[in-house]
Amino acid sequence: MPAVLGADLEVPVKGGRLVGYANLDYAASAPCLEPVSAAVTAALPAYSSVHRGAGYASQLTTARYEQARHTVRAFVGARADDAVIFTRNTTDATNLLAGCLPAGATAVVFDTEHHASLLPWERVVRLAPPAFPGEAVRAADEALAALDGPKLLVVTAASNVTGELWPIAALAHIAHRHGARILVDAAQLVPHRRLNLTALDLDYVAFSGHKLYAPFGAGVLVGRRDWLAAGEPYLKGGGAVRSVAPAGSGDTEWHEDPEPRHEAGTPNVLGAIALAAACDALTATGWTALVREEERLIARLRAGLASIEGVRELSLWGPDHPRVGIVSFTVDGLAAREVAEALSGEYGIGVRDGKFCAHPFVRHLLGTTDGGCEDGTASAVRASIGIGTTEEHVDRLVAALRVLAARGATA
Repeated sequence: MPAVLGADLEVPVKGGRLVGYANLDYAASAPCLEPVSAAVTAALPAYSSVHRGAGYASQLTTARYEQARHTVRAFVGARADDAVIFTRNTTDATNLLAGCLPAGATAVVFDTEHHASLLPWERVVRLAPPAFPGEAVRAADEALAALDGPKLLVVTAASNVTGELWPIAALAHIAHRHGARILVDAAQLVPHRRLNLTALDLDYVAFSGHKLYAPFGAGVLVGRRDWLAAGEPYLKGGGAVRSVAPAGSGDTEWHEDPEPRHEAGTPNVLGAIALAAACDALTATGWTALVREEERLIARLRAGLASIEGVRELSLWGPDHPRVGIVSFTVDGLAAREVAEALSGEYGIGVRDGKFCAHPFVRHLLGTTDGGCEDGTASAVRASIGIGTTEEHVDRLVAALRVLAARGATA
């Protein structure tokens, strides 16, 4: 496995001791892989602006930036003519596509989605959380059949709350049967599983570098060119134009190619290089080894949680449904923020608490309509694993929760 930076990080805990940090917050931002850091370091001596410079440094940086685009294309198994547009993150990529939908287009999205998938659309049909995967397919089928005009089905590949895998191949088939397209939020999938856009027949995929061990502020939107080539430029400025006419003498001529059209200004060159380096590192490691180790650790964690009275794992489709290395849970008698703060301050464990930018879904899982603040009782704790997670991290979390659950029972 490639090494991660920060594996030797020590943090202070109650009593003034230093302990090794147990980072179980990968679903928020994964640590940087050493090969990613090395790629950025190697690029810095010749760092320069891309595309319009004649100097050697600019030419070299441009080549690295465009190579990163080819690397990302291969990583997701994109079609040869798919656009690969670098963005800031998944949210940015989704909003970019939202601005390129044809006039009158409607998005169909489940209430189980991250806010990035719920909020950007002008016209949207929101579907209730499905009780099982087949119901998700049926609900999408019925919703799309009832719509006229252009339509886009928006769905996650792996839930950022429960880690559960969604039936994206079946949903893509349904979308295409109704003349719709599908956008897959792959932010939580690509750090854990191989994705092949072509084999799954997906139209668009979005994901973030900072969840893929490349925390340098880049994301990507990959998919069909026509909507992107016709859509209003996401940012208006240098690089997005072919020519700008004198005032009053004509219209601005925008690039027809989606990549320059939607990447105005100086892009995040180092972020793109980092993202590509992460893609290369995961591919070189091999998905079989990565998945095997993750499944071993997440099974150990979930078994430990199940053994603690008062700890309840959240799940949409039950404990046996396939998932990536993410688990959310509650502890009876304790607010999620109390649990997260105690884990950090007393045990040196980093987790996430709140509603994870998926408020409707978390409220559904908790069986509450409470729209209270993030540190209220209508929230959960999320532990997530990845490269660099160890058995000791998992066992420390389980042991700590056993103590905290007993504390909650007497509160």
